[in-house]
Amino acid sequence: MTIKQLSVFLENRSGRLDEVLDTLGKNGINIVALSLADTSDYGMLRMIVNDPQKGKEVLKAEGFAAMTTDVVALRVPHATGSLAKAMHHIVKGGVNVEYMYAFANGKDASAVIKSDKPAAVVEILRSNGFDVWEEDEAYRANQFTEGGF
Repeated sequence: MTIKQLSVFLENRSGRLDEVLDTLGKNGINIVALSLADTSDYGMLRMIVNDPQKGKEVLKAEGFAAMTTDVVALRVPHATGSLAKAMHHIVKGGVNVEYMYAFANGKDASAVIKSDKPAAVVEILRSNGFDVWEEDEAYRANQFTEGGF
């Protein structure tokens, strides 16, 4: 129950993020979630997209350093303390979280979790009553369709 995250290593220079986003858009790659961390010299762009393999291929063809990584996408109610409860179970289960980014949309909230033991994270979450996104729904989350969401 892991999903693929598309990661791109970026030089920290003007216009580089625009180039990545333009390349993805021109190739029909829709971004569902995004995180950008930077230092003075480089940045790491992490994304959940509708087609991570195609995203990786089109970015590599344009000279970007891109890769896919297995992550867990947790879904919790958008309520105070929901994420804390889920994280408590992960910590109690002895699993290290390397990084995470989260977003909320209406009544739901989601967190993308990178761990060295993603299968253990899924098992811990599910056994404690939490839900995780499956690939087909995660890659389509928040997409507009005719007549609404």
